[in-house]
Parts: sequence; structure tokens; C-alpha cells
Amino acid sequence: MVRREVLLALGSTLFLAACAGGMTGGQLGPDGKPLPQVYKIREGDLGRIQLRMTDAVNAIRQSRGQGPLQLNAELNAAASTHARDMSVQNRPWHFGSDGSSPIQRAQRVGYIGTVQGELISETYETELETLAAWMEDPDTRAILLNPEARNMGFSLFQEKNGKIWWTMLTGS
Repeated sequence: MVRREVLLALGSTLFLAACAGGMTGGQLGPDGKPLPQVYKIREGDLGRIQLRMTDAVNAIRQSRGQGPLQLNAELNAAASTHARDMSVQNRPWHFGSDGSSPIQRAQRVGYIGTVQGELISETYETELETLAAWMEDPDTRAILLNPEARNMGFSLFQEKNGKIWWTMLTGS
């Protein structure tokens, strides 16, 4: 049931994202399904990706009776730093290479609110496919739907091979 709600909430956004040029059509595999394509993020795409994710998160939150999240510059900066750091460490986890926590990273960039949660992912998938995966897991879904959250930061780092490191922070 959760997956159906996510797909309904994201359906039009995924279509628009595909039209925006990040995803490309491809060949079909022997099973008739499309073969995976590298989601190549171009210079200058970050702002559009952040807005697409914010809109998608807020559509999901609205469907669940939760208030919207506002994109926050400080949390974006903390998310960006951590996405790049996970790539350097070559592992998705919540500790920085210096041992820092999500709370410490948010404080370092001047966020004065309370960090409510951090979501991370190492994938070749789009931001909206990543959001759908986060919604399938009860722990990450709880962070996305936390009624105390008012702000969010979202960023990424893409390696030359196409692997993407995603980080989202929520705060109040």
C-alpha cells in the first residue's frame, strides 16, 4: 500500500524528471525490461534536482497529513559535504571521515535548529527512485514523515563512473 501511494505521488514528477533530460531511453533486456541507464547529472542540475526532491517529499507528506518541508541552505551544505565524504570513504554511513555526526555537520555550517534525521544512499538511481526506496523502509520513511520536521537539506555527489551518493537531512 505504501509503495502504491509513493508511486501515485511521484508518477507525474518522475515523468517530468524524465522529460528534463537526466534520464534517457535505452535498450530492453532479455526479460523485456529496460536495461539500467546511468543517470548522468550535468553541471547546473543540482538546483533542479533539489527542487524536484522537495516537491516529491512534500507531495508524500501532504498525502499523509504532514506539513511541508522547506529547503534549507545550511542543511543543503551539510548534505553536500557528507555526500562527497561518503564517496571518499567509499561507504554509505552516517559518520564523517573525521568521526562527525549529522548533528555536528549541521552545526558546522550554521544550522541553528534540531537535526531530526539523516538519509543516505549509494546508488546509480535517480533522486526519485531513491526517495521511493527510502519510503519502502519503515525507519527511513519515519524520518521523511516526522511531524516535527520543518526543514530539509538534500544534495549529492556523482563519481565519474556514474555512482551517486545521496544525502538528505531533516530538521526543525
